[in-house]
Amino acid sequence: QVQLVESGGGLVQAGGSLRLSCIISGSIFTYSTMGWYRQAPGEARELVASITPLDRTNYGDSVKGRFTISRDNAKNTVYLQMNSLKPDDTAVYSCNLRQPTTLGFRDYWGQGTQVTVSS
Repeated sequence: QVQLVESGGGLVQAGGSLRLSCIISGSIFTYSTMGWYRQAPGEARELVASITPLDRTNYGDSVKGRFTISRDNAKNTVYLQMNSLKPDDTAVYSCNLRQPTTLGFRDYWGQGTQVTVSS
């Protein structure tokens, strides 16, 4: 069974930094695209960043130049380094694993971790 467990959220002042981690159980991590999504109250969930098995990255426009996604296949872990945080970054951040299948893909989600940025 695939499980994703996030950590590293918390309260930080504007301009500060946080690093989120997501540890994945199971053996499919190496072959899967990993992503971080966020959802603020009353807002739709949005992609923050993703990274493919070949380390190709993609970022949402609002975080480009401030956030960095990385993965450590030996540790089954994906990270999100968040710098220059803004109050607008306040949201629940969730880790996503997208497993390729013969019919397309299957998504797995973590429980989410709260990030709050004070002004």
